Amino acid sequence: MDIWTGFVIGFLGSFHCVGMCGPIVIALPTGNNSQLQIMISRILYNLGRVVTYSFFGLVFGLLGERLSLIGLQQYASIALGASIVIFVLIPKSVKAKTAQTPVYKFFADSVKSAFFKLTKSGSSQSLFLFGIINGFLPCGFVYVAIAGAVTTGGVLSGAAYMALFGLGTTPIMLATAMLGRFINVEIKRRINKLIPVLALVLGIIFILRGLNLGIPYLSPKLISETPQKEIICH
Repeated sequence: MDIWTGFVIGFLGSFHCVGMCGPIVIALPTGNNSQLQIMISRILYNLGRVVTYSFFGLVFGLLGERLSLIGLQQYASIALGASIVIFVLIPKSVKAKTAQTPVYKFFADSVKSAFFKLTKSGSSQSLFLFGIINGFLPCGFVYVAIAGAVTTGGVLSGAAYMALFGLGTTPIMLATAMLGRFINVEIKRRINKLIPVLALVLGIIFILRGLNLGIPYLSPKLISETPQKEIICH
């Protein structure tokens, strides 16, 4: 997966963030409530998220590198794409049951508790840490981006991919912080309807890339490097 696509996925996914994380962003402390202070605090918050996403990129980029070394990156791309497609097609009632599992509840409650403590502090400097914690919240679109980081096949490329993903989400998140009151429920509802479609398209792209069809940009032909035989001179 080309690294620059991380930014594209982040930008498209940020419309989903408006519905899911928009209320959190609007409720964050803003210092003296000046426009400049609001902007600075939101930038710190978004930088925190980028740091967390970059960490994910390092971890899963390492996984992709190992898969690439043993020749399984192509199959990993197909498997990840198929997983995304299956997840999109799973009924909402089944997904809702997942949120009721003890592990999910424990993790979500821990993050919410940390959020509450940071919000009470009222410090704009705490927004950076707030963003780091926010990056660990369960999010389907982040999982899609992580799948892309795996297919980059490298540690640094995976980190760069996820960093670009985080930066891609930033413009809409900043706009939400500044203009959140003008985003009504109907707009959020329409945006959320587009998210499964975008995820489905991305899943199909992952599958096509793994199929090695020789289609430029969409499914480029992978060049397999065959080790040369060692020449022994007598």
